[in-house]
Amino acid sequence: MLTGRQGGEAAGLEAQSALLPVYAQFPVRPARGEGSWIIDVEGHRWLDAYGGHAVASTGHCHPHVVRAIAEQASQLIFYSTVLPHPNRELLASRIAALMPEGLDRSFFCNSGAEANENALGLARKRTGRELVVSVTGGWHGRTVATLAVTDGAKYEAGARRAGMPLSQKVPFNDVDALDRAIDDSVAALIVEPVQGMSGARDCSHPFLQAARAACTRHGVALIFDEIQCGVGRLGAFSAAGFYGVTPDAITMAKGLASGFPIAAVTVGDFLAEGVTIGDLGSTFGGGPLACAAALATLDVIEQEDLTGNAARVGQQLRDGALSLGVPSVQGHGLLLGLRLGRPAQPVQQALFERRILTGTASDPEVLRLLPPLSLSRDEAGLLLAGLAEVLA
Repeated sequence: MLTGRQGGEAAGLEAQSALLPVYAQFPVRPARGEGSWIIDVEGHRWLDAYGGHAVASTGHCHPHVVRAIAEQASQLIFYSTVLPHPNRELLASRIAALMPEGLDRSFFCNSGAEANENALGLARKRTGRELVVSVTGGWHGRTVATLAVTDGAKYEAGARRAGMPLSQKVPFNDVDALDRAIDDSVAALIVEPVQGMSGARDCSHPFLQAARAACTRHGVALIFDEIQCGVGRLGAFSAAGFYGVTPDAITMAKGLASGFPIAAVTVGDFLAEGVTIGDLGSTFGGGPLACAAALATLDVIEQEDLTGNAARVGQQLRDGALSLGVPSVQGHGLLLGLRLGRPAQPVQQALFERRILTGTASDPEVLRLLPPLSLSRDEAGLLLAGLAEVLA
């Protein structure tokens, strides 16, 4: 039986009633977090193998990130982008140093959907074209432009209501279909190198290489949506670096500041050409506090080798899941989809009863793991032990 579920529910019920009922929520009311753990209002500890949608990159409340936020808050919480700020400039330089060669200019905003929307806008401006190609199973956000390139009838319906033209979808990992779709009428191809919501489905090297070649031939902007799969999650800082394929733009968000809202569009010469003052804008994008959190996050990722840890512990989880009889494992590093060969939701619920948080996916047979990049081998062992009990 779940313990810790009832604590605080009565106190929170009235407050929750003031919210629009749009979220399906996990059965825990968190009070605080420590590393890979959530502590609920009754003091029970929950192993977090979900990371708040892959956001808790450095773990919950890493001391260096907390200290950086507190120090910046004591100096200047915010001023809009009408003023330059050293944190913003330093963060852009740090990101450029971590990106594949040539991707060296960033625009900061607040969310993954914003980042993708701005990347698509840059592509349309640069090419003078409107059509976007995307990939079946892709999920890119809830703004109008990103709904139009997200796969799924209810998302496309939202774009249609706003009059936004839909993208042309190509089948996942289908090189021939991709080659047929990319021509001189296309502004951009947007692709998640590892599709998060679809269950950590990883694109093949040949598919991404073909995408780069086709986009180059036809002057099409190649956008890698790394909102979920970037910032070290695959075992390299960027998915582009992991695959060895360089796009024209990379979008990042979730794990970039350990939970503080910030997103980035990082581009090279092709999309930077012709950009002038006023082409993009964001009141809160790249604010002093957000950039301080992101800079501290990059410090931790580099100093504690969290990309290497993601690769090592991710392999431990992959091998462990396969040894338990899981038919196949999708994804890389610490973005994994366990294809169970049976409905995943009952398995997720049974893990909740053991105070282990995991995710599901649009594929009903996939259990999704997105823990902090700092997940230890011992913590991975606890997760596998809980999974073993449930699958048995």
